[in-house]
Amino acid sequence: MDDIVKQALAKWPHVPHCYGWLGLDARGHWHLRDEADQARGSFVQSKGALLQHDKLIEFIGRNYEADAQGQWFFQNGPQRVYVELECAPWVWRVQPDQTLQSHTGLRATATDCLLDELGRVYLMTDLGLGLVHTSDVPDIAAAVDRGQWQPLHVQASDLPLRYGYVLSPAAVQCEIGKVLRAEAAS
Repeated sequence: MDDIVKQALAKWPHVPHCYGWLGLDARGHWHLRDEADQARGSFVQSKGALLQHDKLIEFIGRNYEADAQGQWFFQNGPQRVYVELECAPWVWRVQPDQTLQSHTGLRATATDCLLDELGRVYLMTDLGLGLVHTSDVPDIAAAVDRGQWQPLHVQASDLPLRYGYVLSPAAVQCEIGKVLRAEAAS
C-alpha cells in the first residue's frame, strides 16, 4: 500500500466505504461505474467506462487488497472502494519465460489448474485464485499437453465459496441493508 494512502487512513479513519463504482473484468481491465451503469444492473450486465489512465491504473493496482470476508477493494486514500469482479480477483498473464504476472503486475506461482464448464482456465497461486487471460490460454493448453498440468474440472459458480472471494460486494451490502431494515421495522 502506498505511504500516502496509509497517511490518509490514519488522518481520516472513518470515511464510509464505496460500493458498486469499480469493476474488474475477465481481461484484467478496470471499469468505473456511475449511477446510471449501476442502475442498469450488475457489473456483468453493465460494465461502465473502461479506465485508460495509466497512472490511475497503477495506483489502483498498488492498493488492491481483500478484506477478511474475501471482498476485494482498492484503498483510495481513506476510502475503501470495493470492486465488482466479473470472474475472479486476479487475472493472470503468462510471461515469455512461463512465469505468471497478475493484472496488477505482481508475480505469482501456480499450484493448481482449474477448468470450468465454459472452458475458462483458472490458476490457484500463492496470491490466490485468478482467471487466465484469454490470450494466454494456448500457453496453458500447451503445458497441459506436456503433462505439466492436469486441470481439475469445476463449476464457475462454486469458485467464490471454495476459494474465499466475493464477486459482488455491492450485492452483499444490499442484502445486509435489507436485513437491517427488516430488523428495524420489526
